[in-house]
Amino acid sequence: MQRPPTRRSIRRPRRRSANLPTPSPSRKGWITDMSVLADLRARFSRERVKLQLDDIQALILRSRPEPYVGLHAMLHVDEAEGGRDLVRRLAPHIPSADDWTDDMDSWTGVAISHAGLKALGVPEASLKSFPLPFQQGMAARAEQLRDFGENAPDRWEDAFRPGTCHIALTIYARDEAALEKAIEVAMTGLEASHGVTLVGTHSFGADADAKNPFGFRDSISQPTVAGGGVDPRGDERAIAAGEFILGEDSETGAPVAMPEPAPLGRNGSFVVLRKYQSAVGAFNDFIRANADSEADQEKLAAKMFGRWRSGAPLILAPDHDDEALGADRSRNNDFNFAEDPKGLVCPHSAHMRRLNPRDSQLTILTDVNIHRIIRRSSTFGPKWTPDVTAADDAKDDRGIFFIFISARAYDTIEFLQQEWINRGNFIDLGTEKDPIVALHEEPGTFTIPQEPARKRVNGVTTFNRLMGGEYLFMPSLTALRWIGEAGWH
Repeated sequence: MQRPPTRRSIRRPRRRSANLPTPSPSRKGWITDMSVLADLRARFSRERVKLQLDDIQALILRSRPEPYVGLHAMLHVDEAEGGRDLVRRLAPHIPSADDWTDDMDSWTGVAISHAGLKALGVPEASLKSFPLPFQQGMAARAEQLRDFGENAPDRWEDAFRPGTCHIALTIYARDEAALEKAIEVAMTGLEASHGVTLVGTHSFGADADAKNPFGFRDSISQPTVAGGGVDPRGDERAIAAGEFILGEDSETGAPVAMPEPAPLGRNGSFVVLRKYQSAVGAFNDFIRANADSEADQEKLAAKMFGRWRSGAPLILAPDHDDEALGADRSRNNDFNFAEDPKGLVCPHSAHMRRLNPRDSQLTILTDVNIHRIIRRSSTFGPKWTPDVTAADDAKDDRGIFFIFISARAYDTIEFLQQEWINRGNFIDLGTEKDPIVALHEEPGTFTIPQEPARKRVNGVTTFNRLMGGEYLFMPSLTALRWIGEAGWH
C-alpha cells in the first residue's frame, strides 16, 4: 500500500457524529457519573498504592464517564523529526493516573504502532525488543486472529490499512464543551508540528445508560489492578499489576517481557484496537424470528449476551431484567458460575461467559486470570431501538470500538479469537462460535442448555463486522518524553 501523502497544513477533523446519543446534562446523567467516581473513591486509599501512578497514562486505570463523548484520531508520521515534535507537544497534556479516581472534564490517551515507532526514529534494537505480533501489526496477524472473509484486512477502512495508523489519540470527555477544549489542545499541537498527516477521525459517545449498539449496558466487568489503591469487591481478588503494567510482577510472579530500554518500556502497556460495524437490525430480526413474545425475545437476547439490557447478569436475575441491579456497581459484577455448572441459567456459549468464564469448568484448562483485560470500548451511532431492521443496517453508521489494555494484549486477543470466540471446544460445543462477536462465514448455532434437552437456535450470522484495527503500545509519560526528545541520542 502507498503511504498517505504528506500534508504540511492539517485541517481540523470533521467529526462524524452520526446521530450520536446526546449526553444529558440532566441530574440523572450527573448522578450516574458521580456514582462511578464515588464508588472508586470509597474503595481507594493512597496508602495501598504500590504503582508509579504519576508515570502511567490515566487512560489505563481511569474508567470512562457516564454519559461520555469522545474522539478517536489516527495519525501518520511522514517525517521523524516532525513526528517527535508532535509527541513532545502532546506529552504535557496526557494526564497521569496519579489522581485517577478524581473528577476530570476530559482526558487524552496516546498509543503508537510499531510502524509508528519506526517512523519516529526509535532505534532498531528497541524495535526488535517488542513482541513479534506487535512488530508485525494486526493486519499481518489475520490468520491468528481469524480475520477472514468480510473481516479480512483488504476490506478495512483506509485509516487502518497496514502501516497507516502510526499514532492513535483517544479523547474521553464528560460533555461536548469539554471535548471541544481537549480537541483544541490536540489540534494546536498538530498544527504547530510538521510531517504528520491526520488520516482518520471518528466521534463516539453514549448517554447515561452507557449502552452498546445492541442496547446492552457495556464495559461492566473490569479487573481490579493490584497496587492501584482500590480494594476489589466481594469475592473478587485483585489481578497482579504486571498483567496490565509493564515492569510489574504478573500472575506468574515475574514481570512480562518488557521493551528496552527501561525508559521506553516500564510503566507502559499494550493496546488492541478493533473497530466494528454493528448489524443491529439483523440482530433484532434474528431475535424476532426465534422468539414469539416481547418477553421471550428479551430473554433470548439476554441468553446470548449473558446479561439483560440493564446490565443485570442472568446468574443474579435469571427470569427477568432488574434495572436496579443492573445499575448497582456493587452487585452487577459480584457473582460467579459455581451454582450454574450446566449453564441452565447463563449458557456456556453466552458472549459474557465465553470472554470471562470466571470459575466455570473448562474442557481446555486455562488460567483465566492471565486473560483478563481492561476494557475501554466506545460506542458510536444511533441508540438502539427495537424497531430497527436489517434494511436499516446499510444506512446507519453504528458500532463499537473494541479497545482493551493488557501487558499480554496480543497473546490474549489471539487466544480469545482462536479459542473462546471462534471455537467451542473449551466448553464442549465443538465448532459453535460466540453469538455476538464471532465471524460466521456460514449461519451458525447458539446452544441453550435446558432440561430435559438442550435447545439449539440456528441461523446466527455475523452481527459485528470488523472495519479495521491495529496493535498499539501505550507508553508511560517518561517514554513519551524519551521518544519526543529522541532520548536514544
